[in-house]
Amino acid sequence: MKHITFTPQGVCSRQIDFDLDEEGKLHNVRYIAGCNGNLKAIGRLVEGKDAKEIADILRGNDCQMRGTSCADQLAQAIDQAI
Repeated sequence: MKHITFTPQGVCSRQIDFDLDEEGKLHNVRYIAGCNGNLKAIGRLVEGKDAKEIADILRGNDCQMRGTSCADQLAQAIDQAI
């Protein structure tokens, strides 16, 4: 299992951590800072799911006209990891 630490840009969260298994599945997605309840929910929703599929779903999600969001930043982190 590969552990990823990603520093997001343009959002409230300061760090995204997750594990990527040999089958390309996401595990233990965790955000540092940001909207705690919503970000915990993202982690639960994506647990054990295909990383590429999740990145495709979350990519382009916007928060408050920032051009990105914590979900979009997770997609970018996944893209870099795979």
